[in-house]
Amino acid sequence: MLISPAYAQAGGDPTGGLMSLLPLVLIFVVFYFILIRPQQKKAKEHRAMLADLKRGDRIVTGGGIVATVIRVTADSEEVIAEIARDVRVKIVKGTIQTVLREPGEEAPKADAKQDNEPRQKGEGKGKGKGARAEAAEAAEEKPAAEKPAEDTAPQKQG
Repeated sequence: MLISPAYAQAGGDPTGGLMSLLPLVLIFVVFYFILIRPQQKKAKEHRAMLADLKRGDRIVTGGGIVATVIRVTADSEEVIAEIARDVRVKIVKGTIQTVLREPGEEAPKADAKQDNEPRQKGEGKGKGKGARAEAAEAAEEKPAAEKPAEDTAPQKQG
């Protein structure tokens, strides 16, 4: 015989295949609550932090540079920050990782001269003394505590 016998096909799944999709649905729900939702929350907080950026805030960029914000423009995606004295750079807002301002802390009030007028040579510089030298001078100005009088009489050995 060249023709094989035909057998009846097995009956279909009585649940309609819904049970085979249940593990995929559960995996998606777990991924949503463990990965997607916290990431969206973090992104929303980061956007709010960048929107609240003010002059005088200390920031940390994605590259690890700590700077102080000098100017923030509302229409631009850049801020001007000072990373060292008289060294200003433009930073893209999206690369700012952290603002080092304490919650509820106000931005420090800076004088208007800082942005509008260039500094004169030697302006704002100290007398060449470091912080330690100034602290030592301040300590010298305070009266020293009186030392108890030393006994000059020879002590008896005995």
